[in-house]
Amino acid sequence: MRYRPGVPTPPPARPLPASDSATDPSARSPVALDEHAITAVIAWFADAGRDLPWRHPEASAWSILVSEVMLQQTPVVRVLPRWLDWMDRWPAPADLAVAPTAEVLRAWDRLGYPRRALRLQECARAIVAQHGGEVPRGEDALRALPGIGEYTAAAVTAFAHHGRAVVLDTNVRRVLARTVDGAALPPRSLTAAERRTAARVLPAEPARSVAWNQAVMELGALVCTAASPRCEECPLAGPACTWYTAGRPPAPEGSRRVQAFEGTDRQLRGQIMALLRENDTAKEQELLALDAEDPVRVRRCAASLVADGLAAADGTGLRLP
Repeated sequence: MRYRPGVPTPPPARPLPASDSATDPSARSPVALDEHAITAVIAWFADAGRDLPWRHPEASAWSILVSEVMLQQTPVVRVLPRWLDWMDRWPAPADLAVAPTAEVLRAWDRLGYPRRALRLQECARAIVAQHGGEVPRGEDALRALPGIGEYTAAAVTAFAHHGRAVVLDTNVRRVLARTVDGAALPPRSLTAAERRTAARVLPAEPARSVAWNQAVMELGALVCTAASPRCEECPLAGPACTWYTAGRPPAPEGSRRVQAFEGTDRQLRGQIMALLRENDTAKEQELLALDAEDPVRVRRCAASLVADGLAAADGTGLRLP
């Protein structure tokens, strides 16, 4: 279902007139996502949405919370096998709460940002201690849990508890930036204006709001992507999308932020954690071999892992905690 049938491809790109600049909020188009557009996106998701286990009706609130934490800055293809293994080992918060920390870190494997694994275990312990082992309801209660921020609390409220919540991840922000503001990309940091836009668009009826949140997030992930949007497949290609009707103007120079990885401390920390997951321990000479030209950097990264609780010093090197 398309918002405007018969619009197969976007018009050729052309610059916006000065009065329509995407950088001037007062000059942006008043076009909003109306009920017909929202219905089109929800119908698109029914046909095109991925079949993911945390979306199944029988998925527990805990399994959905785990998926949301794992999916932060990590693609689905990498998360899925880890999530399946994780839920097989620790299907409830009480199971993870008593698991050995070293086992938790090994199970996290190469998902990246391993502090998320520690926060998940802290979260599980808090759920057991404060909520009888059940994931609490309400965004305030969720945000009070270790490691649970604004986005995750809203996502769990919507997808696990089927409540009305403003769910704003990078994909949703990009869809709203293009359809409502006519901008190629959202601001680098979440703004109050984006929150107001998302709240204004969110359907009032809870079940429909959940369907919209899930559908618009998937649209951003699969079709309205940052680098190569496939507008010919988008249910909003037409008057519902200000950016499309403006000719898809490019993002301002320098607005794309590319995070370096090769040669960074983050990469080296990951290499150290890989050694620890494989062998439980790593001797100092093994650590220094990871960057033989910069032993100071190796020791700095090793010390940072200890400070974060991801490793422990044992006198000859590091070990899993």
